[in-house]
Amino acid sequence: MEARIVTLLAFFAILNCCYTLHNGKVVVCNYETKAHLREGQGKFDLAALEPALQYCTHLIYGYAAIKEDTLKLVPLNEQFDVIRDNYRHVTNLKVKYPNLKVILSVGGNEDVTGEGAEKNLKYRQVLESSAHRLAFINSAHTLVKGFGFDGIDLAWEFPETKPKKIKTGFGKFWSSVKKTFSGETVIDEKAEEHRDQFTSLIRELKTAFKPDNFLITLTVLPNVNSTVYYDPRGLAPYVDFVTLQAFDFYTPQRNPKLADFPAPLYDLIDRRPDENVDAWIKYWLNNGFPVNKLILGIPTYGRTWKLDEDAKVDSVPPEGLDGAGAPGPLTKDAGILSYPEVCLKIRGGTGNVSPSGYRKIPDATNKKGFYAYKLPDGEKNEEGVWIAYEDPQTAASKGAYVKSKGLAGIALDDLTLDDFRGVCSDNKYAILKAAVAAL
Repeated sequence: MEARIVTLLAFFAILNCCYTLHNGKVVVCNYETKAHLREGQGKFDLAALEPALQYCTHLIYGYAAIKEDTLKLVPLNEQFDVIRDNYRHVTNLKVKYPNLKVILSVGGNEDVTGEGAEKNLKYRQVLESSAHRLAFINSAHTLVKGFGFDGIDLAWEFPETKPKKIKTGFGKFWSSVKKTFSGETVIDEKAEEHRDQFTSLIRELKTAFKPDNFLITLTVLPNVNSTVYYDPRGLAPYVDFVTLQAFDFYTPQRNPKLADFPAPLYDLIDRRPDENVDAWIKYWLNNGFPVNKLILGIPTYGRTWKLDEDAKVDSVPPEGLDGAGAPGPLTKDAGILSYPEVCLKIRGGTGNVSPSGYRKIPDATNKKGFYAYKLPDGEKNEEGVWIAYEDPQTAASKGAYVKSKGLAGIALDDLTLDDFRGVCSDNKYAILKAAVAAL
């Protein structure tokens, strides 16, 4: 009897600890499993994952995929997820972290097929008939239940809008009159139908998942038009929460000649009115979505562009960009650097110039974001680079924003790009910790 009481007291102590830590907020941690393929200090395994879990209320496992011929949900990497049993290894972590919910995500810009108008067509095909939706739902239920997940996250791969341009004066005014949200042109002729069918999919998922009390969450990907594909009021009764990835308004792949702040909190002068966090939040709230189900996504990385010899970097947006920056030593992907890759380039030195030649430009307002640059050096045969990035200070600003607006919480995208080894300092997961502390 005494042992039982001690166990119960310990359980409630854990609950009280976690509730106090997050001030009642949700902390969603995205786990991009392809990071296990990296080498050296960039490799991310379960040992690297565990230290973050004390801060996470939900862990989203990325990703599952849709099989083109059957439109059923299947593991994206069967060798790693199933044969090497990573699904089970991750969901078994709930024994050690009993308050953690582990959710399987589908899509997320990883399950890519086709090109042009045919890109990721299967995601629209799933929606277009009740039979297709049923096949997807049944297979999703099997995966979730069979491997011990607590639900499913739909990071649905709707068509992205065409790359945008920074508008000024009358162009900005006209853009706001058109009331587009995340781009200038819709490339899906059946967009309105797909919007209604997506709501049907969520409603039918809820019916199928309810007996097992499985969670249904939604992640709105960057550069997908919310006004076209999502019905906030219609979705609200059937989802546990929605994460808005209000960042990556410009990327070197989509905008090789144009860069800007990665995720400003508020509208900036001479920008499209939708290119900021506050605009995304207001759209969903003003269209009937409850504040206590809305999550703000926070990136853990920087986007990089090469600078040409005539580059002008004395203001933002910069001029003289020449496509994606070189891959980083840890992540080895062009145009993107993890937070530790960024901090190693910009830290130290006198003033704002690092030993490696990068000038860091801080944000005194805590509303825009940080950037850094290194000009080309022909004599040393060194490329110029412009980096727009998130760091602990900007993440804390977004955490404070979430708290002030009464939103449900935050979502880190993703853990594998945060400083999980403490490369920059002894403070592992610096961005995650800063965002959580601000709650």
